Amino acid sequence: MLRNFRKLGIAALALATLPGIALAEEAGISAGHFTANNMWIVIAAALVFIMHLGFATLESGLTRAKNTINILFKNTFIVCMSILTYALVGFNLMYPGDFSIGQFFGFAGLGLESMASADVTAGYADGGYTYWADFLFQAMFAATAATIVSGAVAERIKLSSFMIFSTIFVTFVYTIAGSWKWGGGFLDQAGFYDFAGSTLVHSVGGWGALMGALFLGPRVGKYIKGRLAPIPGSSQPLAAVGVFLLWLGWFGFNGGSVLSADPALISFACVTTCLAAAAGGIAAMFTSQVAFGKPDLSMALNGILAGLVGITAGADVIAPLNAVIVGLIAGVLVVLSVMFFDRIKVDDPVGAISVHLTCGIWGTLAVGIFSTNPEHTLGAQAYGVIAYGAFAAASAALLFGLLKVSMGLRVSLEEEVEGLDLAEHGMHAYDGLGSAGTTGMADEIALGGGPIGATSTAKS
Repeated sequence: MLRNFRKLGIAALALATLPGIALAEEAGISAGHFTANNMWIVIAAALVFIMHLGFATLESGLTRAKNTINILFKNTFIVCMSILTYALVGFNLMYPGDFSIGQFFGFAGLGLESMASADVTAGYADGGYTYWADFLFQAMFAATAATIVSGAVAERIKLSSFMIFSTIFVTFVYTIAGSWKWGGGFLDQAGFYDFAGSTLVHSVGGWGALMGALFLGPRVGKYIKGRLAPIPGSSQPLAAVGVFLLWLGWFGFNGGSVLSADPALISFACVTTCLAAAAGGIAAMFTSQVAFGKPDLSMALNGILAGLVGITAGADVIAPLNAVIVGLIAGVLVVLSVMFFDRIKVDDPVGAISVHLTCGIWGTLAVGIFSTNPEHTLGAQAYGVIAYGAFAAASAALLFGLLKVSMGLRVSLEEEVEGLDLAEHGMHAYDGLGSAGTTGMADEIALGGGPIGATSTAKS
């Protein structure tokens, strides 16, 4: 009986795929090629999904143990929320087909196509993949922008405020901005190029992170009488695991952005990605040695991420040797950027602003310098950087500003010192932690005095 059911299932699957195979052959694409294309996009989507585990472990490792549950809760929420909102409106905002307001805005309607109407043939995307694979791959990208913000505002933002911000930011800001290039909008028409999202994903998230850090102010104890007082994270091993998970996922992030199973293009993009990451790590190691007198592991890890972010815009059009140069410069920039933001008292617990914004801008401009395609100009790249920066920063500032005056952004001083795990979730991440690993309230106040304008109320 079981064998009969299996035979029926195989027969049904074969009948369901016959139209796609037939159209693939009519389009000059073999059934095997069409299947390979689609399978690679699905695998790449899974690799990008793994990146969210990397973000969760990295952020947990670079922040204090008393805030671990809060970090993990935010990352869990972001992934679940982003997939659902992207299915409801995001996908059709980012890829509207036709723009109703110039080349700036369009909307193809609510929800996803039905099983009957969705194009799962080679007639979709030139035989690269099916409608469903397209959605799945793009949905994995959508959550990344808000995850970037999560790290920069860690350890002092109210959970409810962050959940509202991230939902609106992912659903509307990221998707509308994405339509300007990947959806065929005005920046695409202007010749702006961003292969896998140095600007569309990383800088957009980086601008949100910067606005969040500015509106919140620094953590209690971060700056003592105007001087930097480092706040060590809870687990360097966990942070290292997170970075290597992210590096693994980036093979899908950039390799999947080829949008087909083309062996030459995929392998080329993966090689330039890997070279830039390695170069970024090496550059950050030596730069931190010069800057601090000793090599800094967290800087080395962020240097790897800096190289990955930097090459993302041009992984398919920058030669391997030049990819090394892009990574080396990104690795130096990330260390200098962290030092700069600390100097101006912008507190970013995980270095997200420096990794994603600073190096995202650099990587986007690098396309105009190193691209093998003469149509990619520095002017067009700068135009895109400015346009995205203005829109993302203004949108994030508006959202954070409205939340601050309406429901408050920051937890109370008592809750911040106690830890967000206990204050927001009523539990600790590690059994027996209790008050271990946290500094007493009186000690923290004496050490740091708190953020600019901080009070003991929820609305600081």
